Amino acid sequence: MRVRGSVKLDKRTKNVVKRLRPGEIVVVDHEDLDEVSAESLLETQVSAVINVAKFNSGRYPNTGPLLLAAAGIVLIDDVGDAIFERLQEDDKVEIEDGKVYRDGRLVARGEIQTIQKIQKAMETARASIGVELEKFAVNTLDYVSRETATLLDRLPLPELETQFTGRHALVVVRGYDYKPDLAALRSYIRDMHPVLIGVDGGADALRDERFEADMIVGDMDSVTDETLRSGAELVCHAYTDGRAPGQERLDALGLDSKAIELGGTSEDLALLIAYESGAELIVAVGTHGHLIEFLDKGREGMASTFLTRLKVGDRLVDAKGVNQLYRSSPKPAHLMFLIAAALSTLSVVIIKTPLIRVYLSTLLVKLKLVFGL
Repeated sequence: MRVRGSVKLDKRTKNVVKRLRPGEIVVVDHEDLDEVSAESLLETQVSAVINVAKFNSGRYPNTGPLLLAAAGIVLIDDVGDAIFERLQEDDKVEIEDGKVYRDGRLVARGEIQTIQKIQKAMETARASIGVELEKFAVNTLDYVSRETATLLDRLPLPELETQFTGRHALVVVRGYDYKPDLAALRSYIRDMHPVLIGVDGGADALRDERFEADMIVGDMDSVTDETLRSGAELVCHAYTDGRAPGQERLDALGLDSKAIELGGTSEDLALLIAYESGAELIVAVGTHGHLIEFLDKGREGMASTFLTRLKVGDRLVDAKGVNQLYRSSPKPAHLMFLIAAALSTLSVVIIKTPLIRVYLSTLLVKLKLVFGL
């Protein structure tokens, strides 16, 4: 197995995908690569992924590496972080048998991950999932003790321009199956006109479907400048330790925003804003809903999301998998209507066009002569 190409390096997968081009090789530091990150790498059409950490640590059966391997992408992991010092952006490298070379010199060595190896690792992880479930429970209880106000009290909100009362809210996160699920909701969006909330890159996902977000919530690290300037109300996620990572970027762009403090995630903040602002129904696309997704997210974030969903649950509808639930197909009545409309149009054209009437009359006479009518 031999792969050659230019290399892109970044310890954060979601940052490097913005710079990747088809056929390139990427170096990341991403233990337990999650499904969403794998899908973003697939979209760039990279030829190989080199991981400083392990693709599967054995904590839980993460599916990201399996998606990449099934697509024929070469995977090498556990190469060590020294590779970031030995390679520069756009260096030409060659991969052979788990070894990485630049100009013929060995710069890193790791283990090639095949579909068979990944599947075996996932089976082993499934057998020990109880350990992670116990950690999840402990983390949840710890979060409750620290963030009781998130569950019991109203979230203090600044005066927002976006009106939620009496309306549905659609919260879009660039997460699991967000593209097909959002596409399946096009008619719902057109008919119900819900408040459209994009969580970071979820706002770009809305634009891809030719909708504009009414509100953008998050750290503002995975949404384009163009979308931020689209006119949506901007809510910057501030954390309880005083950090507001997205504020510096918004200030640099000269964009007004409001900051709301929450110890959870930006996804949680968007759901709570819709809930506390009086949305009748909250439809979630691409959000985290089950244990594996919470584990993909990491224990620091999964407890807050779990508890937030408990709080807003009486109004929350998860649109995950809605694209698989129903696929419309033309019904006989629809076809008959189209045929009738076409015939009606043709009749009007005939009536209004003397030349066509004369042609048809002549044709009718010829047919009578041929058949002796």
